[in-house]
Amino acid sequence: MKRLLMSLPLAAILASGCSDSDSKPDPVDPDPPNPPAPSLPAQLAVQFQPVDHSVGSWKFFRATFTLENQGTSEIGNNGWKLYFSFVRRILSEGEGDDTGIQELTKQGVRIALADNAASGDYYVLEPIDTFKPIAPGEKREISVLISDWAILKADAPAGFHIAFAGEDFKNVAFAVPSTVKLDASDPKQTTRFEGDVMPVQTASLRYDENPSAQSLDLKARLLPTPRRVEAGAGEVPLSGNVFIGHTANLKGEADYLAAALGDVLNASITARPAAGGEQISLSIDPNLDVTGDGVRDPEGYQLDVREGSVKILGADASGVFYGIQTLRQLISPQAYQAASKREGRLTQIALPEARITDAPGFVYRGMHLDVGRHFQSKETVKKLLDVISHFKINKFNIHLTDDEGWRLETPGIPELTSYGARRGFDLAEAEMLHAGLGSGSDLQDGDLIRLKPATPQKANAETPPAYQGFETATLNFVGKGSGYYTTKDFEEILKYATERHIEVIPEIDVPGHARAAVKAMEYRYRKLKDLDPAQAAAYRLIDPNDTSKHKSVQGYTDNFINPCLDTSYAFLTKVAEEIKARYAAAGAPLKTIHAGGDELPALNPNVWWQGSPLCKANPATKDMDDHQLFNHFFTRWNQIIKATGAEMTGWDDIIHNGLTLPGFIPMPWSNVWGWGREDDAYKYANQGYQVILSHSTNLYMDLAYNKDPDEPGYYWANFVDEKKTFEYRPFDIYANATHDRMGNAIKPEDLASKVRLTAEGKKNILGMHGLLWGENLKTPEVVEYLAFPKVLGVAERAWNPELPEVSAMPALWGQFTNSLGQYVLPRLGAYRPVDLRDELPESVGVNYRIPLPGGRLIDGKLHANVRFPGLAIEYSTDDGRTWTAYTEPVAAPQKTLLRTRTLDGRSSRVTGLN
Repeated sequence: MKRLLMSLPLAAILASGCSDSDSKPDPVDPDPPNPPAPSLPAQLAVQFQPVDHSVGSWKFFRATFTLENQGTSEIGNNGWKLYFSFVRRILSEGEGDDTGIQELTKQGVRIALADNAASGDYYVLEPIDTFKPIAPGEKREISVLISDWAILKADAPAGFHIAFAGEDFKNVAFAVPSTVKLDASDPKQTTRFEGDVMPVQTASLRYDENPSAQSLDLKARLLPTPRRVEAGAGEVPLSGNVFIGHTANLKGEADYLAAALGDVLNASITARPAAGGEQISLSIDPNLDVTGDGVRDPEGYQLDVREGSVKILGADASGVFYGIQTLRQLISPQAYQAASKREGRLTQIALPEARITDAPGFVYRGMHLDVGRHFQSKETVKKLLDVISHFKINKFNIHLTDDEGWRLETPGIPELTSYGARRGFDLAEAEMLHAGLGSGSDLQDGDLIRLKPATPQKANAETPPAYQGFETATLNFVGKGSGYYTTKDFEEILKYATERHIEVIPEIDVPGHARAAVKAMEYRYRKLKDLDPAQAAAYRLIDPNDTSKHKSVQGYTDNFINPCLDTSYAFLTKVAEEIKARYAAAGAPLKTIHAGGDELPALNPNVWWQGSPLCKANPATKDMDDHQLFNHFFTRWNQIIKATGAEMTGWDDIIHNGLTLPGFIPMPWSNVWGWGREDDAYKYANQGYQVILSHSTNLYMDLAYNKDPDEPGYYWANFVDEKKTFEYRPFDIYANATHDRMGNAIKPEDLASKVRLTAEGKKNILGMHGLLWGENLKTPEVVEYLAFPKVLGVAERAWNPELPEVSAMPALWGQFTNSLGQYVLPRLGAYRPVDLRDELPESVGVNYRIPLPGGRLIDGKLHANVRFPGLAIEYSTDDGRTWTAYTEPVAAPQKTLLRTRTLDGRSSRVTGLN
């Protein structure tokens, strides 16, 4: 297990000279530099530890907050308040049952929602009159009951900051370092409740599960696997002067190939209109029939590498582009590794002779990225787009808005980003959203939280974060809670994606998950109401006299757009028109807009809009119940989207309440085994809807890889790794339902009554995508860690959705894992995003998750293996001071440590033998 990192004392941060004025300017409306900080009345550090999940069964668990006084004077009840973000609900005083009662008062503290709105995940812990002072150097445990469970370190509360009474400390808070402690060997800390039988990951468990090494033919080395590969006996060298000939409509693809080859080959590479004699030629046959069924295959291609030349023939430009990606995969991993430094590029590379014919099984092969919860820069998005295009993914659903942030500049409504793209210490939310998910303006200015660590390394207790698992830095303000794309940024992203034959699908999540928009429009109203009342109200999204009470899954009570207001639709119309303008400016096709629609809390006890006087006063809505109001909203929203020329897709919640929307493309997601909606996707497809599979049990890539406390991510629907994505069965998801999310076996009869896909329904499955939600995506490295290699399983399955019998899957899985270990991941570790216009920073490699080795002692000898055969294993018998390559069983003590090593020099987390 990775050693627990110790907290960095606040005194050390002070001594480092780090203040807000030392940090880089915030890219989002930065505050003026702060004056020097006054002497702080208290210096505190916090450690969180889940202690006992057996206390409240599945309802709640006991944890401790350990407050450490790191200053020179005692900490009393003198007006300090400790703020933090926590996605779990902290039980109210006196709440609980026979096995545990919340008793904070006895401990001299209270904990409550912190902001004025009392909405979301933002808490405050403060002393009351009976609080016993904490002496210098003393540690004080506060025992707390918390809903659900916290079995991973990433579950810990984050973003601690302290505020003090007095004019010197008005409207500012100070960062407090925090850590989390979790003992993987203690079942009370790692077992959610008595029904949780899923084991914690161990070296022994991995050893039993890991596949054997095997040699692979050419077809098995390529990802996604082509339909047909005829391997030749020779090679085609590329060196010296390499000319790429192309037809007039393929200049972009030829330029892309020239740039990609130039990244790995030290040669003169030129793209030019085809004139004959070029070593590489690109062309289109619009009637190309790859499958041989007499029907043209869109996106299909034929790649011929033989007799000294390379020919790529596509059914269309997309097909040519995918032929280029397969060609790039014919280059050896060693050549990519050599090119990780540009001066190391080989002067000649050899391509194996082959004839490859290929076409995709699904037209929709996608990836979804949430940038609402944590913002990702345009450079991060562009790199991700290039890498996923390498594996023939062609759709990118970008989740631009949510409760915690609005990420797209919208001309005419500047408040959406000047306010709605900012988070920080603002309890009244007068100028920005409150801090959430443990982050504000990352480690920069602009969020009124001072004395944050100066660098990610300082946030990580002076240890450089490797982002191969949980890092303490993610508790200590690392993470872009603030940020947005300017119109120019977004147009750049659209152009970049279009070059790579990726359709970008913008998502505006409404009417729930809309808090950033709602609060921004209230800010606009306050700002303009005395100057221009008409403009102030023009885009208002709520009825200020609405008495409806509801709480979302994330704890928000004020995140709904009102469906009875003309101004709500004026707002959506303006947003849709501006999105259309971005696509037009970028020369990108706007085919689809994602309408959101998910996670309104169940009615009773929640009320959506029945308490709105304006709904009752509107003749069109006065007699509607909440479900009818919801349907009314999406009927109008659909009309607005269609007016842009786009079609509407969205979460399948949109049609849960009896709404029929011709042309609507649902994305069914909530198929958690045992929750009752396992068959929604097949119901819709059988009814005639075209469906995009989004099943959380297998396709939510933000869910943690496995039950290891050091794995980042959520796990509410399942643990999801690359095996879950690879073995996903689009046409028979019930075959994937072997165990529930707690590790209990599922009986076939439990799903016997569920709807199966008909032959006609099967034709309506457009495809699938991997989804990456943003709550835990606090750095680009975490994005890559959670996406790769999971998205590789998505790419394989979306290209090849038809699978053999379940009994044949172990062999197929073994082939896939060997392909990753021997070919795919070594190339990925040295991958350079193709950069035709020098618009990206220098970047080599993807921070894919490196699997921990499996191992056990047998007759005193260490036996070890790895999930992706081909990756190196190392062991240490001196507590990690020195490491030795493992090649065969070797005598070793019980305290031997193991790690996996990659060609690019990175390593996995360290594991011990259990």
